[in-house]
Amino acid sequence: MGNQKTLYRSENDVKVAGVCGGIAEYFDIDSTLVRLGWVIFTLMLGTGIIAYLIAWLIMPKRP
Repeated sequence: MGNQKTLYRSENDVKVAGVCGGIAEYFDIDSTLVRLGWVIFTLMLGTGIIAYLIAWLIMPKRP
C-alpha cells in the first residue's frame, strides 16, 4: 500500500484548474495529449465542459 497512486489536480501544470495536468501526472503522460483529447471529446460529444467542471469539483488539490 506504500505506492498507492492518488489523482490530484496539478499545481504545476495548470491552464484552467489543473484537471488535465493532474490526469497527465497520474498516468505519466504528456498533458498536451490529455488537453487535446479533452478538446476532441468536447467537440464530438459536447459534454466535455460539464465533465471538466465536475472533475474540477471532485478532484482535490495536492495536500
